[in-house]
Amino acid sequence: MAITAAMVKELREMTGVGMMDCKKALAETDGDMEKAVELLREKGLAASAKKAGRIASEGMVEIYLSDDNKIGAIVEVNSETDFVAKNQVFRDYVAAVAKQASASSAKDMDEFFAEKWNQDEQFTVKEALSQQVAVIGENLNIRRFEKYEKTGSGKLVSYIHGGGRIGVLIELACEKEADALVELGKNVAMQIAALNPKFITEKDVPQDFIDKETEILTVQAKNDPKNANKPDNIIEKMIVGRLKKEMKEFCLVEQPYVKDGDLTVQKYIDSVAKEVGAPIEITRFVRFETGEGMEKKEENFADEVAKAMN
Repeated sequence: MAITAAMVKELREMTGVGMMDCKKALAETDGDMEKAVELLREKGLAASAKKAGRIASEGMVEIYLSDDNKIGAIVEVNSETDFVAKNQVFRDYVAAVAKQASASSAKDMDEFFAEKWNQDEQFTVKEALSQQVAVIGENLNIRRFEKYEKTGSGKLVSYIHGGGRIGVLIELACEKEADALVELGKNVAMQIAALNPKFITEKDVPQDFIDKETEILTVQAKNDPKNANKPDNIIEKMIVGRLKKEMKEFCLVEQPYVKDGDLTVQKYIDSVAKEVGAPIEITRFVRFETGEGMEKKEENFADEVAKAMN
């Protein structure tokens, strides 16, 4: 497979690795982007898959919570430019999409687009989107949504960062619906926004994820010249130690709490639970980042101005 400059550029942006190393990795993996990322990690060049996924497209994330706190919905709506993303007409529309998602029974985006638009039922969600494109004068897209319905006692809590760049919706379970749960939820949601954990606890980590990470760490360790004379049992202990360290990064409750590095997130939760007088558990969370994993259209501003003048 021919390796193009665009492919090399994409891999570089995903991993932060130099152009030549990216080109070699793509050549060795016959252009398979995921395998190239793994290869660079195995060689110790890409520090972590956390860099993978390009944050590129414009738009915003919005969250709707029902007044009774029983339903929450998070959506991402994309626009072509940052200018439109800051426009109040666009922001009002995204808020309406989030409210639509909270009442939706759709299981995927096709079903969601086919639903009646709650603000005007003579249109579908897709048709209402087309109207907004005509009003705003720029291509828009509802990319994704997720809906939570609370089944027991506790709180749904939302957090929006950077004016809609990142959104987090979190569900806390607690038999006492104390006001302290809201502050706890905000603080933990801020943690999720900042450090982007993949799982809540180590129990939630799938075995295939652990196997893949172990495989990558093993290749890294064996390729490191410093380990050339070390026996296999020592290398195995090193891999176990590194995996344990990674789990503390991937698992939310194991992470150092951003507001107090002396605590883990779990210890912070336990301290609030003691105040409330009942156990508190994070049952689930979702984090959306605008443009996550999407490619941005490249534009030359000078060329754009020249075209406009002509």
